[in-house]
Amino acid sequence: MKHPEPAGLPRSPRIKTPRPASERRPLRLIPGDGTDEPGPREGSDKSAGAGGSRSQAQAQLGRRARPALNLLSLVAATFFVVSGGPYGLEEIVASHGYGRSLVLLCIVPLVWSLPIALLVGELGAALPKEGGYYAWVRRALGPFWGVQEAWLALAMSLFDMAIYPTLMVTYLAQIFPALGDLNPGGLGWLCGIAMIGLCALWNIRGSRAVGLGSVLMGAVLLLPFAALLGCVLLGRGAYGLHESMALLKVAPKAAESASGSPAWISGLLLCMWNYMGWDNASTVAAEVERPQRNYPRAMLLTILLVSSCYVLPVLCATTSGIPAAEWTTGTWVEVGRRMGGPWLGWLIAIGGILCGLGMFNVLVMSYSRLPMAMARDGMLPRWLRKRDPRSGAPTRVILIAAVLYAACLGLGFRHLVEMDVLLYGAVLTLEFVSLVVLRLREPELVRPFRIRGGVVGIILMAALPLGLVGLSIYAGRHETALWGLSSLALGGLIISGGPILYLLQRLLELRSGRRSVSAPGSSGAYGASSDADLAVSASRPGVSSTDAGTPSAAVSSRGSSWVPVP
Repeated sequence: MKHPEPAGLPRSPRIKTPRPASERRPLRLIPGDGTDEPGPREGSDKSAGAGGSRSQAQAQLGRRARPALNLLSLVAATFFVVSGGPYGLEEIVASHGYGRSLVLLCIVPLVWSLPIALLVGELGAALPKEGGYYAWVRRALGPFWGVQEAWLALAMSLFDMAIYPTLMVTYLAQIFPALGDLNPGGLGWLCGIAMIGLCALWNIRGSRAVGLGSVLMGAVLLLPFAALLGCVLLGRGAYGLHESMALLKVAPKAAESASGSPAWISGLLLCMWNYMGWDNASTVAAEVERPQRNYPRAMLLTILLVSSCYVLPVLCATTSGIPAAEWTTGTWVEVGRRMGGPWLGWLIAIGGILCGLGMFNVLVMSYSRLPMAMARDGMLPRWLRKRDPRSGAPTRVILIAAVLYAACLGLGFRHLVEMDVLLYGAVLTLEFVSLVVLRLREPELVRPFRIRGGVVGIILMAALPLGLVGLSIYAGRHETALWGLSSLALGGLIISGGPILYLLQRLLELRSGRRSVSAPGSSGAYGASSDADLAVSASRPGVSSTDAGTPSAAVSSRGSSWVPVP
C-alpha cells in the first residue's frame, strides 16, 4: 500500500537518465499495416544531417503516400473496368432473345466472374503491390512468366481500348447525328481523339481524380436505368405482364451465327466479354486505402452491382414492346423513349457517352501501372518510371499509351471477341497457377482473405472459368479475326511475342553489361527503388545508405512499420 506524501512537501521530480548510444536498440522495418508509422523525429541526429534534397524527397513521398482510392472509389473503378452498365448487351439480346439472354446473364457471373473475383480478393489482399497480377505471377513463377502476363494484358488492351471511344461516339450520335462519322478525319473520329486526350490528362491528375470521377459518372450512368425501372413499376410500358412473359419465350432468330458456329457459343463469348476484367483493378493496389480489407469487399459488391445492372434493365426492356430481333447498338435510347418519353431517351444516351468515357478512363489508369512496374523491376527502360511529382501518375507511360490507342481508333475490333477471350484465358491461367503455387510455396504468407477448400478447392474453382475459355475457343476456332487469320492463329502469334520480348530484354541487358536489380514483393506504395524512396529510406533511423535499397529496408506508406527489435 502506498502512503501519501506529507502535505506541504514538494514532490521530488523524476530524473530521466538517457541510455548510452551503444545500448539503444536499433530500429528495423517489418511488414505491417503502416497506419501508425512515425516519421523521423525532429531534432534527431540523422534527420538533422539530411540534405535539402532528402527533405524534398520526404515531402514528395508524404504527399504521395496518402491512399487515393477508398472502398467506394475501388467499387466504381472495378465497375467500369468490368462493365460500365448494360451498354453492349444489344447483340446478345438480338441473337438470343430476351429469355435466353437473361439465362446467360444470370449463369455466367456464377461460373465465370465469381471464381476470378475470389482470386483477386485473396491475392489483392495478400500482395497489394503496384502492377497487380504482374507482381503476383512474377513472385510465384519468376520474371519470365511475369513478363508473359504483362505482355498478354498490354497486347489485349490495344484491341479493347479502341472499342470505348467508338461506343462513346455511337451514343453521342444519338443526340448529334452529324458526329457519327468514325472515318479518319471525320467529326466522330475527332471526338474519339479528343476523348483519348481528355482521359490522358485526367489520368495525369492521379488515381484519386480517376476514382472520384468514376463514382460520379457511375451514379449519373445508372440513374436513367433506375428511372426505367420506376416506369415499369408504374405501368408505363407498352406491354403488360402477360405480353412481357410471352416475349421472354420467343425463340432467337437464328440457331447459328454468321460464321457458322452455334448461336449459344456466340452468346457465351459476348457474355464472358461483358463480365471480363476483374483483375484489372489490382494494378493500382498500392494506391488503395486498406487493400487487405477493401479488395475482397469491392469484388463481391461489384459482382452484385454488375449482375443487377445487366439483368434488371433487360427484364424492364421486355415491357417496351421492341422485338429482340430489332435490337442494335443504341436500342437502349429507343427503349427509354418508349418507356419514359424523350427526356429518358436523352438521359440514356448521355449514360452511353459516360460509359465509354468512364471505361476508357479507368482502363488507362489500370494498364499504365504495368509498364511502370516492369520498369521498376528492370524489364523495361528505367525512364518509364517517371511520375508526376504531385499526383504520382506515370506521365510518360500514359502519354505513350494515348498515342497508341489513338492509332488504333476506328479499326473496328468488335469482331475480335474470340481472340480477346483467348488472350484473357491465358492471363487467367497464369493467375490461377500463381495462386496455387503461392499456397504451396508460401503457406505462412498473411492472407486477410482466404478462399476456402485448400488447394483442391482452388483447382476445382479454377476449372469453371478455364473450362469455359477452352470450350469457347474450341467452338469458335474458325472465327476470322484480322488480316484473314483465324482468332486462334492471331492469338497464338500474339502469345508468341511474349518470349521474344523477354529474350530481347535479356540480350540487351547482357550487351549493356548491367544486371537487372529486382526484388519481387519489395515495392512500396510508389516503387521502393525510386530515387525519392531511396533517399527517404536512407534518412530513416537504423537504415544505412547502403541498405536503403534492400527489401528489408524498403519504405512503404502502408506496408511497413518502424518498431524496436530486441
